Amino acid sequence: MSAATAAQGLLTLAANGPADKIPAPHIEYAQLAPTLIVVGAAVLGVLVEAFVPRRSRYHVQVFLAVASLAAAFAAVVGLAAGGYGNTKAHIAAMGAIAVDGPALFLQGTILLASIVAVFTFAERRLDPKAHGNRVDSFAAQAASVPGSDSEKAAVKAGFTTTEVFPLALFAISGMLIFPAADDLLTLFVALEVFSLPLYLLCAVARRQRLMSQEAAVKYFLLGAFSSAFLLFGIALLYGYAGSVSYAVIADVVDGTVTTVDPALASTMGNDALLLIGGALILMGLLFKVGAVPFHMWTPDVYQGAPTPVTGFMAAATKVAAFGALLRLLYVVLPGLRWDWRPVMWGVAIVTMLAGAVIAVTQTDVKRLLAYSSIAHAGFILAGVIATSAEGVKSVLFYLGAYSFVTIGAFAVVTLVRDAGGEATHLSKWAGLGRRSPLTAAVFAVFLLAFAGIPLTSGFAGKFAVFKAAAEGGAGALVVVGVISSAIAAFFYIRVIVLMFFSEPKADGPTVAVPSPLTMTTIAVGVAVTLVLGVAPQYFLDLAGHASTFVR
Repeated sequence: MSAATAAQGLLTLAANGPADKIPAPHIEYAQLAPTLIVVGAAVLGVLVEAFVPRRSRYHVQVFLAVASLAAAFAAVVGLAAGGYGNTKAHIAAMGAIAVDGPALFLQGTILLASIVAVFTFAERRLDPKAHGNRVDSFAAQAASVPGSDSEKAAVKAGFTTTEVFPLALFAISGMLIFPAADDLLTLFVALEVFSLPLYLLCAVARRQRLMSQEAAVKYFLLGAFSSAFLLFGIALLYGYAGSVSYAVIADVVDGTVTTVDPALASTMGNDALLLIGGALILMGLLFKVGAVPFHMWTPDVYQGAPTPVTGFMAAATKVAAFGALLRLLYVVLPGLRWDWRPVMWGVAIVTMLAGAVIAVTQTDVKRLLAYSSIAHAGFILAGVIATSAEGVKSVLFYLGAYSFVTIGAFAVVTLVRDAGGEATHLSKWAGLGRRSPLTAAVFAVFLLAFAGIPLTSGFAGKFAVFKAAAEGGAGALVVVGVISSAIAAFFYIRVIVLMFFSEPKADGPTVAVPSPLTMTTIAVGVAVTLVLGVAPQYFLDLAGHASTFVR
């Protein structure tokens, strides 16, 4: 055949169209509505920054953020009411995203926690006015060098970094996908979507800007390492199973796969790829939950980031990361249970003990809460190790309870201030109960919840995870958990004693009067803490109904 004839044949084929058309993707937009609403609002927020006059941006961004999160939560409730949490649970978006009970429960928790966290972002009454303008927790102009003339000019002009609202919405959209991802590439993309905005949010504190930027760089560098481990693990699991789909990988692990890709026949079923790949992905997820030995970033980032961002990050990131960890271990690697359970036992024990013991030595409130969050990651891992429906239920309940206590506690930290801004050194909190009894009492409620004292949500959560762990054959883990809780109770109660039974210093900090936004955040935190502590059964049942993963 001549070249001219061949070319003519190709032209004829092109004109007639390909024999097999590429099928259009089938996307269930209604079932992905919660995420799509938040992504759409984040994109609108970017346009607001470009086109809305500077003096109006703050109000538009706050309204847009809160309205979109409320609409997304309404969409989650609608999906749950429509049966997508159980009878209609399925894999949507061509196998990329699971719409099931755990995904909807975790998405609802993230959205509710994010709404109250956004209220703390919007707080503008804690600091004195600068040049007649109200100021918030964020740098006037984040691109300015700290202490430079351009920064002083930005403060004088009354600039505000309203970009934090669309950044928070982008982070939330990634967090909504993360626990619902049903293939490894979607998991990785969701991880990056919520991590990158958080790196930026950590760097924009108004006060102590150098410490804030240092925290962001540490978080970025260590986060990049964890992402690299996760991606390498994904590559190895793809080599092992010939697919990034959770269901296919689970079938190959169980030995029930029927078709083998010829190109991957030589590596499929290689247990070394499975074990190393699974371990690397676990490392990436344990970094996000702040488990030992991947916890090094937590105290520095919690201390350096703007406190509203710290509260948001401590609550929402943990919920999303534990959701992804549960799905990976319960859906993808249940056939590998005898391999990963001993490793997770070790991680949980070290995390509980290290978090509790190191917290005793802390002298900064934010660092103390950071090590407290590490200890709580260990307690939640006890529920993960249970490998039962009861374990999933207990973890879901604990995450819901913990997120509101955490945001409320960090909201209280923003109120205690001196001339340098927030007074986070514990010595400054001496006698706070006499200076401001209500603020100290509210903080004491949150600390008692962290300690797991009865009639608080912390007690109900710890009881649920320890009960599930004991029933799952991890009784020794429960003993370590109880010992760690006793150690942790010491430093929580030490702070309460410091606030109520120490003499206030003459030059001690003052308690700022917040706007209704922060008041709402703290009130919601206290209400959830007490309701889940006094009457947890309804919410435990709700978590129980939402504890079945779609496979």
